[in-house]
Amino acid sequence: MIKHHPHAALMQDYVEGKLPLSLSIAVSAHIELCPCCQQQADKLTTQTAMRSWRDAETPTEPKSAVASAEAEFDLQANFDAMFSDIVENETAEPIVHTPVEVTTVECKGSRYPLPRALRSFDGLNWHGLGKITRARLPLEEQEVRASLLHIDKEGTIPAHTHKGYELTLLLAGEFSDENGVYHAGDFIWLDASNHHTPETKEGCLCYTVANAPLHFTQGVSQLLNGIGKVIY
Repeated sequence: MIKHHPHAALMQDYVEGKLPLSLSIAVSAHIELCPCCQQQADKLTTQTAMRSWRDAETPTEPKSAVASAEAEFDLQANFDAMFSDIVENETAEPIVHTPVEVTTVECKGSRYPLPRALRSFDGLNWHGLGKITRARLPLEEQEVRASLLHIDKEGTIPAHTHKGYELTLLLAGEFSDENGVYHAGDFIWLDASNHHTPETKEGCLCYTVANAPLHFTQGVSQLLNGIGKVIY
C-alpha cells in the first residue's frame, strides 16, 4: 500500500507545469501508480483551469459585489455547459484507447516495467559497485542528477545524510530504513535533516533525483565523501 506521496505544493507546481523535468517525471510516475494522487491531480487540474479561465474573463474595471457574484455564477454555468457538451455530445466520434506498449528495463538479470514518464529513456548505461547499480538519465539540469537505481537482494546503502534534497520513487520491490518499510509507488522526499540506511531483502528499482552528493556518516563508507560529487 502506498503511504508516501508528493506534498501539496509539489502537486500544484506539477499541474501548473512549473517543475523541472526530473521532478515532473517523478510526480507523473507516482500519479500513474497511485489512484489517490490521480484523483488529486485531476481535481487540481480542473481548479487551475477554472482559475485561469476566471482570470482571463475578469474585466479590468471594478464591479460591485452583486455584479461580481453574477459574473462568477455565469462563469461557472458556462464551464458546466461546456463540460456537459464534451461528455454528452452524441455526435462526437467515439474515443479509441490505443493499448500502451509496456516498456521494461533489465538490470542484474531482473526485468521491471516502467511508468510512461520513463519510457522515452532507452539504451541507458548501467554502472555499479557490489549490489548497487545506477543508470544516469540524460536530463542536463546542471547540479541535479536523475537516475534509475537498482539495489540487489540483501543490498544496503551505507548510513548517510544529504547535502541537498533526495527524492526516491520506488518503482518495484521494497526497501526499508530506520523510518519504516517502503513499497512500489512510495514517493520519499529527504533532506539534510534526515539520516538513514536503506536496505532491501528482495531487491528494488527506484527513480532518484538529487541536487547534491550524499554524505556518508559511518565506517569505511565515509571515505567515499571525498569523491561524492563524482559518484552521486
